[in-house]
Amino acid sequence: MAKGDSNRHSERSRREFMKAGGAATAALLAGATLPGAARTWPALAGQAPRAPAMPSRALGRTGHRVSIFSLGGQAAVERPNNEAVAVPIVERALDLGVNYIDTSSIYGGPERWSERYIGQVMKRRRAEAFLASKTKERTRDGSLRMLEQSLKLLNTDRLDLWQLHDIGTLQDVEQVFAKGGAVEALVEAREEKLVRFLGITGHHRPDSLVEAIRRLPFDCILMALNAADVHHFSFRERLLPLAVGKRMGIIGMKITGRGRILASWTPPPPEQQRRSWEGVVIADGPGTIDMREALHYTLTLPVSTVIIGCDSLAELEENVRLAREFTPLGRDEMAAIEAKTAAVSKQALFFRFFERA
Repeated sequence: MAKGDSNRHSERSRREFMKAGGAATAALLAGATLPGAARTWPALAGQAPRAPAMPSRALGRTGHRVSIFSLGGQAAVERPNNEAVAVPIVERALDLGVNYIDTSSIYGGPERWSERYIGQVMKRRRAEAFLASKTKERTRDGSLRMLEQSLKLLNTDRLDLWQLHDIGTLQDVEQVFAKGGAVEALVEAREEKLVRFLGITGHHRPDSLVEAIRRLPFDCILMALNAADVHHFSFRERLLPLAVGKRMGIIGMKITGRGRILASWTPPPPEQQRRSWEGVVIADGPGTIDMREALHYTLTLPVSTVIIGCDSLAELEENVRLAREFTPLGRDEMAAIEAKTAAVSKQALFFRFFERA
């Protein structure tokens, strides 16, 4: 196929998916179920009914509804000795109607500060949150040890969602699916009712995640989806349609690329930056869009929710405000935002330009 024909085919595919994606987003907002085999899940144990403070969407086929903005367990919530800032952020998120909280066994280093801080709140408010954590271990035994400690630090006897963390290469897929691999731990933990749903996460390349969800019917997927995605190794084009078709709960992350997509971001000096595999510094200026554009772009895609880590209560409250004001963007608006991010696409997708992010 000639290059021009290939480009036209890619653009046509993107338009077709955006049209389908808009319909899927509308279905999520309306509470409809995406096409696929019907599956009824019992109500989540201990889930307290509460009036949502913002729009909510179905978390795939799990039977759970999530606020369209959710709290990520990084930023202030993973910093060492930051309890005075981190714990109030988690508390306030629940107060504002956020009902999905994401963390990981590696957030906050060996001390696992993120799980510690969130656990302080879960001790009193566990019934208000759909609680997700992850294992970065690739073996069954290592992952089960990670889970045991996660449950202890989070002050709970169960996770609502346990995920494979950072599946970035096909080698990762082979490791977790091998005999004695981490997938065995996920399945065993679900059978023992230590976890309710199983998930997978990644941000490096779509191919490995495509292969993994073809091998196992994961309930949820956490994927990097920001407004620069279409420019390099696109998850939206290769992975998102497959996840929608499988009726997975789809959680978007890296919405701001750790701030790098935002016009308000100031890059660190070049000597303080990690270099890409090409040996170059990829961030030499601020981003090109604002937080409203970044958040509303991803929420227009057929995702269940997006997770964002917050550095302060003010930042959390601003993100919640923007989520409450969300209405889906039109095709021309989406295209305009994509065009604005082209110049900063590598820094906004920095996690795809290192051998492993």
